[in-house]
Amino acid sequence: MQTTATLEPKTKSAPIANNILESIGNTPLVKLNKVVEPGSATVYAKCEFMNPAGSIKDRMASFIIAKAEEEGLLKPGGTIVENTSGNTGMGAAMTAAVKGYKAVFTMPDKMSQEKIDGLRAFGAQVIITPTDVPGDSPDHYVNVAKRVASETPNSFYMDQYHSQWNIEAHEVLTGKELYEQTDGGKVDAIVVGTGTGGTASGIGRYFKKMGAKTQIIGVDPLGSVHYHYFKTGTLPTPYVYKVEGLGEDIKCEAFDPSVVDEMYQVNDYECFTMARRLTREEGLFCGGSSGGMVHIACQVAKQLGEGKTVIAVCPDSGTRYVTKYLSDEWMKMHGFLEPEKGLGLIEDLINPDASVVTISESDSVSAAVNSLRDNGISQVPVVNMDGKPVGIIHEVDVLRGLHSNSIAMNTPAKEIMNAIGGLLHPKARVEELYGIFETDHVAIVIDGSDIKGVISKIDMIEHLAKKNQSN
Repeated sequence: MQTTATLEPKTKSAPIANNILESIGNTPLVKLNKVVEPGSATVYAKCEFMNPAGSIKDRMASFIIAKAEEEGLLKPGGTIVENTSGNTGMGAAMTAAVKGYKAVFTMPDKMSQEKIDGLRAFGAQVIITPTDVPGDSPDHYVNVAKRVASETPNSFYMDQYHSQWNIEAHEVLTGKELYEQTDGGKVDAIVVGTGTGGTASGIGRYFKKMGAKTQIIGVDPLGSVHYHYFKTGTLPTPYVYKVEGLGEDIKCEAFDPSVVDEMYQVNDYECFTMARRLTREEGLFCGGSSGGMVHIACQVAKQLGEGKTVIAVCPDSGTRYVTKYLSDEWMKMHGFLEPEKGLGLIEDLINPDASVVTISESDSVSAAVNSLRDNGISQVPVVNMDGKPVGIIHEVDVLRGLHSNSIAMNTPAKEIMNAIGGLLHPKARVEELYGIFETDHVAIVIDGSDIKGVISKIDMIEHLAKKNQSN
């Protein structure tokens, strides 16, 4: 990694803009002084909440709309349609207001009222959809947006989750800007969230193209699919989480994992707690996803140590969440102000000295049976030649296969393995297991590329029993 403890401050006079869209970008890097542990690398916040409509999505929204105009996909008097967690909608609504387009946005019902009111203030129509529906449901906000676009004459569907213009926007705008701000990529790590995945992908592509040795580190909330997809190449069953504008429950073509070097998971508590600290200790009025970025950036900075530099991309403004995580009452209602009453960490449920039993995808069903029997376990992870988990075999899978004569003992194990239902980091909170167990899966605990343990319902029952005994 490169060594660069600090970046030189840069000053410039405020430009004169012909319209508000010309003020998008050129957001500052601000050193964090209080939330970073002593002995850590220097951490800077990339203050994307200082964009005119309040988030990093201003860049992508205005870029995609300009591209659509160039390609003749968006014409005068047209309607912009998009599914959004709020921030892309705000950027698109601002752009529509400047350029004279109508706008319609679909949004899940977990999003803050501030976001809904903000979109309507720009003159946009907002359609609220249920959060807890599968990605293929007609009521999913993405599918509702597609339907609205198909039924609306002279409309343009932005399709931020799958548009390659999303990645291109962050490559030529965000990535280039960061590269220049760091004197040609002289920064050791950039921590960036994966919502659509466009920001991480665009920054990653630019830095890789320029030959920088910077680590691009993605961040995904527990319950989202990106972390699991990055680690295994498969999609898990998502579950609901509260932090907004981060993560997704569907595979996004705007996410290019090949230019991301590593990924971390965060939970709601970590996002909201750090975001509140950023506001109260650093004076940065930013959103919950920014809290997640800084939480991970501080972890990375501690690992790298002094003399290194880490940037946390902070996506949006705290103005979106005054009635949510910035409210003590809201935090109390959801248990986020009472961490001492939590159930502990995932690492509390695994034996650090015990080796995890796995089988290779090239092994046979016979090897799987032997592993299950000899170790007294009911499921065994399947790994590829690199030791990466690619599936899991349960006792019942073998039983059903043998009973139906669809397999034999010499059948390759990979032919009966199932997709892994949930991956968790050792530092995840025990409460995250509920979302995985509700889908009738076990949790695979993974740190980097190493499997640290397998947790089933009985493991959690035993953990809770011990906890109750000690209280």
